[in-house]
Amino acid sequence: MIKRKEWMVMSVSLIHLFTLSLLLGCQQANDGKCHIEGTVNGEQYEGKRIFLVPNSGPATKETVDSMEIKDGKFHFEPDSMQMYKILLDYHFRFGLQPLLVVGEPGTIHVTIDSISHATGTPQNDSLEQWKVQTEIHNHQMGLMRRNIAGLKKQGDSVQANYIQQRADSFHLVYKNYTRQMAKNLEGQVLGDFLKGLYPLTYKRQMPDGRIVTMNADTNEVIEE
Repeated sequence: MIKRKEWMVMSVSLIHLFTLSLLLGCQQANDGKCHIEGTVNGEQYEGKRIFLVPNSGPATKETVDSMEIKDGKFHFEPDSMQMYKILLDYHFRFGLQPLLVVGEPGTIHVTIDSISHATGTPQNDSLEQWKVQTEIHNHQMGLMRRNIAGLKKQGDSVQANYIQQRADSFHLVYKNYTRQMAKNLEGQVLGDFLKGLYPLTYKRQMPDGRIVTMNADTNEVIEE
């Protein structure tokens, strides 16, 4: 039986160890570096190469990092605040979803699978939220497009047009969700990325040579 004094000593020691682990965890999270800690689900990927590739700009040996998956895990420490893609060697990536991550200070927890995830830092948590909404949007839009195609094949143009209007409205809600998130993250890496996906306007050259500004949602000319 553990005596009271021994129990108190053990309790104090455990508290010290717990406090030390918290301090070490905080030091790692706040060292100003980006730590990508990843896992890949599937024994068949053991020893295969995984890549960290800039989402924009040249992909060269100077800008691309890679390592072998060991015990189902991998680790990257990018030194640039930008968007990256994480993907396996193209010979083995079938069935795995490439993943976008934001290189920012902190520890990013990544899972590469049929549906991949990245969480742990502010922008990557926001990116994960947007990714979930994007997958819902893409799934629903796919269902509606197949429905429209089937209705047109049957000659039911009225119902097909009705479903198309619903699809257009659903897509507009998603675009505005993306735009609002971009606005909320203005000036940050993720904000800049999202802002470029669905701009409110675009330029078009008219037959007479004029360059006009178009509404990206209605494709109508914006009078200036």
